[in-house]
Amino acid sequence: MKITVNDHIATLTFANAERANALDEAAWAAMKTAFETVDANDEVLVVILTGEGKHFCAGMDLAVLGSLQNRLAPTPEETKTELIDFIESIQSTITAIERCRKPVLAAIHGGCIGGGVDIVTACDMRYCTEDAYFTVKEVDLGIVADIGTLQRLPRILQPGLVAELAFTGRKMYGPEALTNGMVNRTFPDRNTLISGVTKVATAIATKPTKVVQGIKTNLLYKREHNTEQSLKYVARFSANLLLGK
Repeated sequence: MKITVNDHIATLTFANAERANALDEAAWAAMKTAFETVDANDEVLVVILTGEGKHFCAGMDLAVLGSLQNRLAPTPEETKTELIDFIESIQSTITAIERCRKPVLAAIHGGCIGGGVDIVTACDMRYCTEDAYFTVKEVDLGIVADIGTLQRLPRILQPGLVAELAFTGRKMYGPEALTNGMVNRTFPDRNTLISGVTKVATAIATKPTKVVQGIKTNLLYKREHNTEQSLKYVARFSANLLLGK
């Protein structure tokens, strides 16, 4: 994964274009490290996530699944433990996107497939080209999507549409994604996409840093708590912010 920083905006780019930016185990680890790095960098105020080549991200490299099968333990119980550890490790990589204190904007073109959908559901904002498509592909591989899509996508799309996408593995293209709230905006091509997303990121970067990070913190808190709990949390958060804490 490539990391560039300009004008307080970090751009994280999937750079395995010849394999549609499919992620092997090293690439998953690199993505987690990248988000932890930009989170710790005080010069970075906003993050853009994108991909090189024709596609945003094809998700899990299928070679990983083959490699995993070849090294599983000899007993069912040990195998189960290894599989859980592997799945939770990949889950933690995607959770690192949410835990990054800086707003994360996904700029999606071409295919956003399988694990790619898991990744963008953890981003704060999503934008795509009109010909981009999203597909919860795991069903066609005999797998239940298990690294975030089924947990995060229902907060973005209405549950019936999530179920349809997960059960059928069909493609949802840019216009449908826009209509249903998967993305904030669509663009004609990748160049205008990157330009448009950069303008949004630049606007965010001009706002007070602690306030922007506080907004992200409170939006994430509300996902897991009811309104009453969230109001109490934000009252205390704002009091600390106003006191300079």
